[in-house]
Amino acid sequence: MLALAAAPGAPGGIELREVDEPRLGPGVAVVEVRASSLNRGECSALRTAEDGWRPGWDVSGVIAGAAPDGSSPPNGTRVVGWANGGGWAERVAVRSDHLAPIPKEMGFDVAATLPVAGLTAVGTLELGGPLAGKRVAITGAAGGVGRLAVQLAHAAGAHVTAVVGSPERGLGLPELGTDDVVIGLDPEGAAFDLLLESVGGASLAAALTRVSTRGIVVSFGNSSNEPTTFDARSFYRRGGPSLRGFFVTHELLEGQIGTAELARLVALVSSGRLRTEIDLMVPWTEAASAVAALLERRLRGKAVLTIGSR
Repeated sequence: MLALAAAPGAPGGIELREVDEPRLGPGVAVVEVRASSLNRGECSALRTAEDGWRPGWDVSGVIAGAAPDGSSPPNGTRVVGWANGGGWAERVAVRSDHLAPIPKEMGFDVAATLPVAGLTAVGTLELGGPLAGKRVAITGAAGGVGRLAVQLAHAAGAHVTAVVGSPERGLGLPELGTDDVVIGLDPEGAAFDLLLESVGGASLAAALTRVSTRGIVVSFGNSSNEPTTFDARSFYRRGGPSLRGFFVTHELLEGQIGTAELARLVALVSSGRLRTEIDLMVPWTEAASAVAALLERRLRGKAVLTIGSR
């Protein structure tokens, strides 16, 4: 079968190649992939990946081989899922507890945007407890995780501040439920009860100064690729703020999140209570252009590859 694999020196560092077919196993099904969305982590990894490494976490498609132990949906079921790599392919093996059925009315492109971004948004917000009446700040709010987190926090009754890198990247966020849009997170200002922080560097340092006495900062990314320096005394002397890390891959592999949370996201989108936003959709033969657009921050929302033969 065909799959996209790392190819140092090729455009975007990636090319289509013939690879081995995925295998069924206990608790593992095979999905015929129709669409896959891109994430910053896997796209960044292509810059230094060894030849043949295969990216691809977010997939949607049809069950082509049900798990032999009966743990997955049956053959022919339309599904969304998270693959532990290798999802930019015609077929991929996916754990049964990382799959959820999708209705026929939902496009494969829409479904493919949900696993990493949606599960990260859900998981990070849940660390803040009940959100009604709380002040929530979301850095990187223009990205895939941010745009979903904005909607979910707003629906939960929070006052939502979206933090973006430029005025252009803030376009459309008020319509999703933000109460305020700011350019960068200033270390001075009103306190927040929950800060979702994905930029790292100075942005994370600012978040640690803006968190309320009993608030929480959730770090789940470092798109700036910069270290963070902060005054520890000014943090712990405020009484009880917390800093937590959230890594969606760890949560999935450890079984802390999976089918139930994916099904919840599917239901929210199906009912119109959650909007996924696709800014770029291209065939997988043009994957290099999508990778570049994401890494160069030219996207507001998600990039999706449609999977098919050459």
